[in-house]
This record gives sequence, C-alpha cells and structure tokens, in this order.
Amino acid sequence: MTTQSMARTAVLPGGITSIGRLKRVLVSMAVGLRPMIVGYWLVMTVTFLIGGLITQWIGGGLDHSMWDYGTQSPKYFSSAIGITLAPALFTLLIAHGVTRRMFALAGSILLVGAAAATALLWVFSYQVERVIYDWAGLTQALDNPHLFTKTTQVGLIFTEFFLLIIAHEAAGWLIGISFYRFGFWKGLLLLPLGLVPAAAAELLLVAQWLADALRNTGYHRPPLAIGVPGVLAVSALGLYFGYLLLRPMALKPAKS
Repeated sequence: MTTQSMARTAVLPGGITSIGRLKRVLVSMAVGLRPMIVGYWLVMTVTFLIGGLITQWIGGGLDHSMWDYGTQSPKYFSSAIGITLAPALFTLLIAHGVTRRMFALAGSILLVGAAAATALLWVFSYQVERVIYDWAGLTQALDNPHLFTKTTQVGLIFTEFFLLIIAHEAAGWLIGISFYRFGFWKGLLLLPLGLVPAAAAELLLVAQWLADALRNTGYHRPPLAIGVPGVLAVSALGLYFGYLLLRPMALKPAKS
C-alpha cells in the first residue's frame, strides 16, 4: 500500500480524522449539558454564600470555612450529570453517525474532565478563602472530615474531590444507561449495581458528611495507598461497563 493510499484510509469522509470527530462529539456533549451545568453553579454559589453567612451569623461569628459547607452538593450533581448524559444525547448523536464506542469514549473523557475541573475549583476556592481569612484574622476551620486537615494541603484536596466526583459520575453513568436501555422496572432492579462506584468511594475514602456515621460504626478508612487506586479502579470499571451496556443498545430504548 502506498503512502498516499494509507493517508486516505486514515482520514474519515470530509477530511475529518477520528481525533477531530471525537473533539466534535465532546463539544456537542458539553454544549448539550451547558445549561444544566451553568444553572447549577449559579444556584449553588449563591445558595452556599447566603447559607454560609446565615450559618456563621447564627453561630456567633466567622470561625469556619464557608466554602466547606458546600462540599456535598457537587458529588450529587455529578451523579446527575452522569445520569443525564446517555438519555439526553445518545439517540441524537448516534443518529448523526457517532458510533457507540465513540459516544462512550467521549462521555468518559467528559466526565473525567468535569471531575478534574471541579476538584481544581475546590482547590482554588479554598486557597482564595484562606487568603481572605488570614487577611481578616479569621479562623478557616473545616466543618467536615476530609483527607486533608488544612487547606494548604493542595494535593490531598484535589485527590479527595476528584475521586469522590468521578466515582459518583461513574455511578450516575451506569444508572442512567440502565434505566434508558432497560426501562424503569429493570433499571430499578439494577440500581444497587449502579451505586457500587459511589459506595466504594465513600467506604475507601471516608470523607465529608458520611465520615462520622461510618466512624461511629467502628469502621476506619484504609490506607490511601489502597483507597486511591481502589476508587480509580472501580470508577474506571464503572465507565467501561457503561460502554458494554451501550454497545448493543438500539436507538429506541425499552419503555416500562
């Protein structure tokens, strides 16, 4: 085969390479989910600021991190993103020639990128708040248990939020695909399996609001050398099993 013919076979119709098509699918997904994401962050930021101020005022002063009051919401919103992705965009993109494999790959990349972006946002917000609190002579105490004990531990902040969010996204991804493919009743039966990545992350990291409840049972967090790769592995498997569920799925999913 000549070099020229090899080049032709490596290029998709219209001069678009597979990487270029993947980028277009990613952009389409991001645009489709943008109203949901932007709306959430606007509401969440305003609510958290007002709620944090009220909580601090009732408590008698600013002696805790206000940003720390909002740590729970992003996990569950991330699950909602994972749940929404396939039902909202699968039929539309597949009908426009996107393969199921590319849809699953693009969806996985989007979820990982969203988890990394959210973790970076939390790192940045804690640092900005710390500078403001130090300048004002306030105490930035953390209201929730975390992998980190102070907000200068940037690596642990990123690790905690990235792992919790990607695990909840993977859970949402499995749940959304299960309900979309099999219908309500079968999806309901598969719900416990879909929750495995999120449950594994909570048990392996023991951070944020569930931490106290787990500790009260006598359960203790395993070493991070086990917990971190464990959450990554379970999340990766969740994303992959989502692809396995998508691969044979028809454009008209089951209804029940």
